[in-house]
Amino acid sequence: MASNRIEELKKRRQREIKKKKSQVPVGVTFLIFALIIYAIFLATDFKSSMFWIIGLLFGIVLQRARFCFAASFRDPILVGNTSILKAVIIGLIIMTIGFGIIQFISIGDSQDFDIENIPGYISKVGMHTVIGAILFGTGMVIAGGCVSGTLIRIGEGFILQIVVLVGLIIGSLISAKYIQFWDKCIISKTHVVYIPRYIGFSKAIIGQSILLLLIYFLADLYHKRNNIMK
Repeated sequence: MASNRIEELKKRRQREIKKKKSQVPVGVTFLIFALIIYAIFLATDFKSSMFWIIGLLFGIVLQRARFCFAASFRDPILVGNTSILKAVIIGLIIMTIGFGIIQFISIGDSQDFDIENIPGYISKVGMHTVIGAILFGTGMVIAGGCVSGTLIRIGEGFILQIVVLVGLIIGSLISAKYIQFWDKCIISKTHVVYIPRYIGFSKAIIGQSILLLLIYFLADLYHKRNNIMK
């Protein structure tokens, strides 16, 4: 009797549990939609079509890697996991070497160059950097993710993240409107800190890469000792 009762409860439970809907039709629909947009760009603007493909591939990589800047700083504190932080550090190392090669080809190893002629956007550093970092970091933690994390979650069906995206758009528009005000009050009074200017290009790239490798090693050590997500 007991066994029959258990089987009856199992069947009742199986009937109560709704079968998960297949997401294949939704995926196929979005794939067709993406291909249509690509075809339109290809017919009108080849450059935009390339950006569209790169954007799609970039999104796939971000989603599959669960890449999120908020998580890279949050997870080590909450659960002792530095997997994403180490991924960010590896990205910075690749970026350091990649941009270093591009800029080295442009200006060589000379310390006598004009900042304006260097490839890439080199920003000024000052109090506006600190204020922006605090605002962005606070918003990122409250929202539960950075920009890439928000877009990933929207793609996965987290409707609440649309509110975060709306906030991001509004914040960006406000920033764009008042950027000249901030530039006049703070940004224009600060300076560019470009290390190759002081120690040369080769030393700057090698030094920064070694520093990042050291941080990676410390993050890995921290992960092994404190990770509770094993």
